[in-house]
Amino acid sequence: MSDNSSSNAYWSANLRLIVISLIIWALVSFGLGILLRPLVSGIAVGGTDLGFWFAQQGSILVFLGIIFFYAWRMNSLDREHGVDEE
Repeated sequence: MSDNSSSNAYWSANLRLIVISLIIWALVSFGLGILLRPLVSGIAVGGTDLGFWFAQQGSILVFLGIIFFYAWRMNSLDREHGVDEE
């Protein structure tokens, strides 16, 4: 029974991490790049406004950061739950 509980805890933590990552990605790419663009358009970044930067480059860089964070966090979750590769 403890094995099933550990498995449920592992997948619960995994799904929580996925949902949080997707929310951050959606807020940055859709929120800052499209919906909130007029609010951040007065801030200059690299010769253009911040809204355009998020729509073109920032969302991609944030997405890459999320990928690396997810891989790092999943490795630590694997070690915590004893399912890591050795």
